[in-house]
Amino acid sequence: MATEPTSRQVSEFSEPGSTVVPWAEVERVLRESEMFWLSTVRRDGRPHVVPLPAMWLDGRLHFCTGAHEQKARNLEANARCVLTTGTNSYRSGLDVIVEGTAAQLRDEKTLTVLAELWRDKLDWPFEVADGQFSDPGNDDHRAPVYAVTPAKVLAFGKAPYRQIRYTFGDS
Repeated sequence: MATEPTSRQVSEFSEPGSTVVPWAEVERVLRESEMFWLSTVRRDGRPHVVPLPAMWLDGRLHFCTGAHEQKARNLEANARCVLTTGTNSYRSGLDVIVEGTAAQLRDEKTLTVLAELWRDKLDWPFEVADGQFSDPGNDDHRAPVYAVTPAKVLAFGKAPYRQIRYTFGDS
């Protein structure tokens, strides 16, 4: 993202005297986290939640999935989604929720950078072919890559407890 989002501490859910978590700290959590929970909605309105790795790059979260998988079918009907990461600790850490819209990414240059991130961070080798990820040695297994552009990000800090809302542009 070119500019930092606007931040607002939600006093109703924050301890007195707590301060806004700097955007750089939120980005650090997004960049360093390995696993996220992706929430989408099925065509019939039922929720669908699944853990998956995602990569923060250029102000967007990126993930991949098989075109036949439920999450891909859900995004085809409704591109709005939520990605969540953080800790499972009550008294420490920073939980981050990214609300946004997913769009399939086909730019080979960006896909190549993302494939390197997957390899370096998770030892998960992908090759780039025809605007998708492919597993080396298995041309039949292709995975579209999605980029989620944040509309809103929520950060939940602990010790002290606080909730911060970051908004982008018109959101």
